[in-house]
Amino acid sequence: MFIKPLIHQQDFLTAFPVMKQLRPHLEDEQQFIEKIQRMQMQDYVLVAMIEADEIIGLAGYRIQENLLYGRFLYVDDLVVTESHRSSGCGARLLHAVMEIAKQQNCHEFVLDTGLSMALAQKFYFRQGLLTQAIRFRNELSQLV
Repeated sequence: MFIKPLIHQQDFLTAFPVMKQLRPHLEDEQQFIEKIQRMQMQDYVLVAMIEADEIIGLAGYRIQENLLYGRFLYVDDLVVTESHRSSGCGARLLHAVMEIAKQQNCHEFVLDTGLSMALAQKFYFRQGLLTQAIRFRNELSQLV
């Protein structure tokens, strides 16, 4: 089992079914690839956990800086395939990304999860992550 960055269109195409498990609203593979490529221009990095030449997990992140955290790594996406959940793969992937954050001299490691994602929250608590905020949002297309 190893982790590698995904950078080519074919990599993203292979990753699409795994990412769709986390983001079921993603419908079109080509739109997914185009979105990832745009996000890469905003410092997004997508890494895959590989076992027997198969992607079993993905983590997408960005190194950022703000006044609240200083330099930090923000996890946009973290998913392990349904068949590999509860096997320790998620913890290995999460800790690998934490190591990247340390290597990049980040002071904080930050991610969001939905309030309805009780199993994800339990997982993050077990990994030593703590809640520190509630995020507020408004879908701008709904504003009149």
